[in-house]
Amino acid sequence: MTDPILSVDDVEKRFGGITALDGASFDVDPGITGLIGPNGAGKSTMFNVITGFLSPDAGTVEFRGNDITGMRPSTVADRGLVRTFQIPHELPEMTVRENLALAPRDQRGESLLNTWTRGSGYEQDERNAQKRAVEMAERFDIDHVLDTPAGELSGGQRKLLELARALLTDPDLVLLDEPLAGVNPTLENRILDHLQDLESEGYSFLFIEHDIDVIMEHCQEVIVMHQGRVLTAGDPEDVRSDERVIDAYLGGDADDGGDGE
Repeated sequence: MTDPILSVDDVEKRFGGITALDGASFDVDPGITGLIGPNGAGKSTMFNVITGFLSPDAGTVEFRGNDITGMRPSTVADRGLVRTFQIPHELPEMTVRENLALAPRDQRGESLLNTWTRGSGYEQDERNAQKRAVEMAERFDIDHVLDTPAGELSGGQRKLLELARALLTDPDLVLLDEPLAGVNPTLENRILDHLQDLESEGYSFLFIEHDIDVIMEHCQEVIVMHQGRVLTAGDPEDVRSDERVIDAYLGGDADDGGDGE
């Protein structure tokens, strides 16, 4: 048994009179874990709380055994936990190359003082960032658009760019918010193949997905949320046969379009 990479304990989040998260608790082990649930279950709100975009009203979030509850998103990312969004957040006026080169952490150019002094270390960081940008673009088959403004990419290319940018931060865990939404079947299979390859290299993923067949085929563990709480969690086949999951998720709500939050 390995220690969980992520632990969420009794997290609550309210928006006025609406309770989006109602004492949700779960662990995420290394590997690929799916997070599913019907419309309004609280999945995207949970991602926002975990990654610091929202502060919980109660409860704790631990990553690698350290409390990260309420930390700023940049601090959480520096700890090795990053996320993507259902609608990619690229920098549209910058090229794909520039978007990727900005992603690696701890570059000397991120310091205002170092941009003034510009020593050899700064230049080496720039070369390394450019080299890694090209390598990652090649890995995700977007090297042919390296010098294209990101805002001109197709929806699928933007998904690949966002995943590539996340990986350039050298994360331990990546939270993927519907990475397959709006992509064609060929690209969907490519993304899933990438995830499997990356998992074999030691990366871990927690991802929201509405296609139950994708979850069952590609995840080692599945967490099911319903009405802001965790309904159940465990092996995909056990989850799939759980009557509560069938009633809450598969019983007519499986094709919802998102959290609606």
